[in-house]
Amino acid sequence: MFTRIAVGSCFAILGMAASAGAADLDEIIYAKELPVTQPVEIGSGWYLRGDLGYSFNTDGGANSYRIFNAGPPVSYGTGLFNSSDLTSDWSGSAGVGYHFSDYLRADATFEYSTGEFGGTTSSAVPCPGGPAGTGCASTDVQSFEQYGIMANAYVDLGTYVGFTPYIGGGAGVSRVTWNTLNSTNRCVPAPGFPCGAAPAGTSSPGQEDWRFTYALMAGLSYDLTKNMKLDLGYRYSKIKGGPQFNFDAATAAAGATGAQAEDGGIEKHEIRAGLRYSLW
Repeated sequence: MFTRIAVGSCFAILGMAASAGAADLDEIIYAKELPVTQPVEIGSGWYLRGDLGYSFNTDGGANSYRIFNAGPPVSYGTGLFNSSDLTSDWSGSAGVGYHFSDYLRADATFEYSTGEFGGTTSSAVPCPGGPAGTGCASTDVQSFEQYGIMANAYVDLGTYVGFTPYIGGGAGVSRVTWNTLNSTNRCVPAPGFPCGAAPAGTSSPGQEDWRFTYALMAGLSYDLTKNMKLDLGYRYSKIKGGPQFNFDAATAAAGATGAQAEDGGIEKHEIRAGLRYSLW
């Protein structure tokens, strides 16, 4: 009798425990879904870039210059360079950019380059201090520096096995600093008018100013790693024309004013190579 009562009690207790366990499982199974925390990428889309460029064609040096006549009356004429050549080999840039999407990005860059102007002239007027009746020829050399800031935008045309072709354009401002123009003069004799001693050289102070600049780009990038890209492209750029050099000291002392020559705007065709590093 006692045994039957004990066994029955055990089954009753087990049944109550099973019911309680089922209730607990229901609470677990049917509990409201907790919000899922999404990871946030810090700095996603930003990148750094650095580039080196080589100009295979540069144009824009002065083709003409002003000639001062003290008079009276005071007047100005125009002389032409017999030859005019502008060279600018290497350039560099560094900047920061942002990917707005897989196809659109933009960056701001700091640009720097140097170059040199070379020209020749000839005139029936004697060189400074030269004998009357002779002419004068000169060889002129002048270097320049250019730095500035550009804002650029690009369209990436899709990625194929790691290669991404792109096109782009940019605009900004450049500080063009022309250094002193140094002229080596050479007396040109005329019948009955010998030259005598070699004439002294002359120097004309260079000019500097800020100028509007624009550029057009096309190229191809390649994924070296997940975050690093190699960039190879072509860039055309044009800096607005401006003053190149003033009159030499003696001519300015005689009353000449204003710039003696202006460049036609520095125009470059470059091949550029660089790296882009994504900050994510």
